[in-house]
Amino acid sequence: MDKSLLQILYSLTAGEVEVNEVNSVKDININSLEEAEEIEGEGKARARVTYNIVLVTAEAAPYSKTGGLGDVCGSLPIALAARGHRVMVVSPRYLNGSTADKNFASAVDLKRRIKLYCFGGVQEVDFFHEYRDAVDWVFVDHPSYHRPGTLYGDTRGAFGDNQFRFTLLCHAACEAPLVLPLGGFTYGEKCLFLANDWHASLVPVLLAAKYRPYGVYKDARSILVIHNLSHQGVESAETYKNLGLPPEWYGALEWVFPTWARTHALDPGQAVNLLKGAVVTADRLLTVSQGYSWEITTVEGGYGLHELLSDRKSVINGITNGIDVAEWDPSSDEHIPYHYSVENISEKVQCKTALQKELGLPIRPDCPLIGFIGRLDYQKGIDLIRLAIPEIMEDDVQFIMLGSGDPMFEDWMRATELAYKEKFRGWVGFSVPISHKITAGCDILLMPSRFEPCGLNQLYAMRYGTVPVVHDTGGLRDTVKNFNPYAQEGKGEGTGWTFSPLTKESMLAALKTAVRTYREHKPSWEGLMRRGMQRDCTWENAAIQYEQVFEWAFIDPPYVRSN
Repeated sequence: MDKSLLQILYSLTAGEVEVNEVNSVKDININSLEEAEEIEGEGKARARVTYNIVLVTAEAAPYSKTGGLGDVCGSLPIALAARGHRVMVVSPRYLNGSTADKNFASAVDLKRRIKLYCFGGVQEVDFFHEYRDAVDWVFVDHPSYHRPGTLYGDTRGAFGDNQFRFTLLCHAACEAPLVLPLGGFTYGEKCLFLANDWHASLVPVLLAAKYRPYGVYKDARSILVIHNLSHQGVESAETYKNLGLPPEWYGALEWVFPTWARTHALDPGQAVNLLKGAVVTADRLLTVSQGYSWEITTVEGGYGLHELLSDRKSVINGITNGIDVAEWDPSSDEHIPYHYSVENISEKVQCKTALQKELGLPIRPDCPLIGFIGRLDYQKGIDLIRLAIPEIMEDDVQFIMLGSGDPMFEDWMRATELAYKEKFRGWVGFSVPISHKITAGCDILLMPSRFEPCGLNQLYAMRYGTVPVVHDTGGLRDTVKNFNPYAQEGKGEGTGWTFSPLTKESMLAALKTAVRTYREHKPSWEGLMRRGMQRDCTWENAAIQYEQVFEWAFIDPPYVRSN
């Protein structure tokens, strides 16, 4: 990084930066952030500037989780708190009558019931609180969060009142910093709100429409974090009146379906789109990888919001998620039978033979073992794997799949296991211990996702010395460096293989190259393993990059609607 850039970064917090310098700072590539921090001083544990951060999310592990959103919102707050920020996470208190209810056992009732005005009347919510890992975990309590099923639905589909449930969450999250005396005093008005996905998307809109016009939160900022743009919280236009917003703000959420997507000829296609409202009103936008921050501005990846996102691309950044390196550590993982590390990888083959034995496959330490872990749906490219399996099975390999989802793919996995009893195993469902064992025991992880905002399984795989073969998209492109055996004077570089376009032929070519490298070029394979295991994928690294975006958010004034 050149000296002038460093001077600008230093001066941001001292208030000495000129307007033209600020504009140049906003265009700095996010790749430069790590370098800036490292030059500033290695081993520095705390941030230069600290903030009161309110992270709003539908799920946060270990309390609630259905996927990557829960992982991120359970880990990022802890990393930010460790760097000196005051952090509150606001999420629903889900109770479904199962053993999962014990996740909230340590949260205490704050005895602070408040009234919220939405959905045609007064709604009352309570707050529960647990202080853990220097983070205030705040849970909004309401009867709509107490029901059997998952966080969002049950066996009959999504809950019909999800818009109501998450509108309540957003209203409550905006009130929490003002009314909850956590640790003896409130967070106050000068907060930084991190709104995650459509469930929290009303937060930036409420700040702009309900609070700032009356002088409240005038110094607050909001950042929308997009984990998956394909889910946007779209409902009938008639539901706008339920959201607790002034009538004149309808345009911020207005959504019109194209003619081909309407239900009948007389359908006007009018709707409200909660995520769109946040894209319009948030002070900055973040995605969970750099590649995805570009993809959402394209027709293919924008899901109808590409033009709006392109207009705001100057305030969009991508930061790759970290992973929990304590939970995902091959040297101490409680779920795997043998432990190993980058210094001593010899025990990994013992994990492989133990996995083969547990799943009833022939115990063959030298046979390439390919794994897949994920949802069985179109996004994850399961149809591509299904098409390719006959050709994959012609080779001397073994294949293990773990996942659930589309019943058609679940049935296909069962049938494939019967057809290739000596080579294929399909575990329908999900098991945390088995996912760890597959990650440790396989040689290759296959991820042919059509789109992947960030992806976590490829990060877990590399941490365990399992080499990823992935479609060249989103976070997969950002995190998996394509192997080049001729680089570094023939010693090679890279951590796996990426393939494009998304076709059976392209995927098979990459997979065959990986298998051949495993069989015939052991030194190269060991280099791939070690480079993946040494990759920095900690949440502290991601938190440092988040802090730079926080600084940028406070450079400009907060969003105010133009008349």
